[in-house]
Amino acid sequence: MAERLLVVEDDTTLRELLSASLRLAGFEVRAVTTGAEALEAVLHDRPDLVVLDVMLPDFDGFEVVRRLGGSGSGSGSGSGSGSRGGAPAAAGPPPVLFLTARDAAEDRISGLSAGGDDYVTKPFNLEELILRIRAILRRTTGRQPDAHLSVGDLTLDPEGHHVTRGGRPLLLSPTEFSLLRVLMEHVGQVLTRRQLLEAVWHYDFGGDDSIVASYISYLRRKVDTCEPKLIHTVRGTGYVLRRPSR
Repeated sequence: MAERLLVVEDDTTLRELLSASLRLAGFEVRAVTTGAEALEAVLHDRPDLVVLDVMLPDFDGFEVVRRLGGSGSGSGSGSGSGSRGGAPAAAGPPPVLFLTARDAAEDRISGLSAGGDDYVTKPFNLEELILRIRAILRRTTGRQPDAHLSVGDLTLDPEGHHVTRGGRPLLLSPTEFSLLRVLMEHVGQVLTRRQLLEAVWHYDFGGDDSIVASYISYLRRKVDTCEPKLIHTVRGTGYVLRRPSR
């Protein structure tokens, strides 16, 4: 089951970018804009982790953490929301990663002292942010890292977002990486464009699934530059990644 993240960010552009990027990375995401909405979302949705801005329209992110109980794993409790059953109070508040433009040392200390599990300043590297989120989730839920996927000489590291073929690194965009991951997780299985659209984009393009064909083409230019070809089209149906025949 995908981990549930709550993104609390009042900047519309950044909020939408973060939400889309985290969904592409395999998370289930809800986004809100204020501290009050964050408290309500934690109470009702019990997210596995909160990505929290400090500067919010009503009260700041430090106050959000204090009102949640200030007992994230960063404050020594070691308990996240790995169990989704029961009342949130019994399970303890979810871990919190502060994501903020406030980069002074005293702000970082305030955030971690309030109960935050990590503190990332803007501007930030998206891949690093995802790695930090996964590290917190492993620590607070006890979930083991996803195993590497291998098909022939193609290898994908889900945690490190690293792909190689024949030992050579492949530079993939986040969408290309997600698409390849889905194909590798279903090796040998023909997936329709609609199935890939739902698995990778989580978005209804109004019946237009041509974006899938475009990204399959992009992916082939990077993955299938050598023999044997791994990504195949099944006309009238969809696409499949097949193990090379011996």
